[in-house]
Amino acid sequence: MISVIKYKDLGGADHGWLKAKHHFSFASYYDPKRMGFGTIRVINDDIIQSKTGFDPHQHKDMEIITYVREGAITHTDNQNNKGRTKAGDIQVMSAGSGVIHSEYNLENEKTNIYQIWIMPNKIAVKPRWEAKEFPKQKVTTHLNCLVSGFGKNYVDGSIGIYQDAYIYGGKTAKNSEISYKIINQAYVLCSFGKISIDEKVLEKGDGAEVFNEKKILIKSQADSEVLVIDTPK
Repeated sequence: MISVIKYKDLGGADHGWLKAKHHFSFASYYDPKRMGFGTIRVINDDIIQSKTGFDPHQHKDMEIITYVREGAITHTDNQNNKGRTKAGDIQVMSAGSGVIHSEYNLENEKTNIYQIWIMPNKIAVKPRWEAKEFPKQKVTTHLNCLVSGFGKNYVDGSIGIYQDAYIYGGKTAKNSEISYKIINQAYVLCSFGKISIDEKVLEKGDGAEVFNEKKILIKSQADSEVLVIDTPK
């Protein structure tokens, strides 16, 4: 079963410096039917204006993944971590026992990110932060594994998190077809472009919940960018 969630139907808020769309209940947006998907608690589609950002604030016991789609984001925290993550790359923060961090767009252009929160399978861990660059060339046969869970299911070359979840992604060329074998259940994001999943169409900003399917065929109807978040139920 595949259920498409259109960008126009997402919750959200416009704060001037931040235009946010929420795939699940978050902040002032609340829908009891949209409280998460498996271990995914939050997917925010954020546009952050130049020279603005999120002031220092605290998190605890959450795996917070930021995928940068346009521009760049600069992270600092009270664990002496600091780094700049640019378009096509990912940063991961395990909030664990508690961390205070800030996220700013210090660029001269807007920044567009996916902010993804995944509930951990281990709590009160020592906070950590990691960022990684990934290949930018278009994929033709498979999506890159960007994030995977620590332990026996960890995929070499990805960033580890404290949950048996995976994030696969990549840029795809028009008319390409990529088959993805689902491990648990999947939430698919069309970052830009236009794709179809078993004939159901997603355009920029749309998402899709995939239940009870062993694999999906992702067809690109235009040059696109796709993320697949494979999460335990």
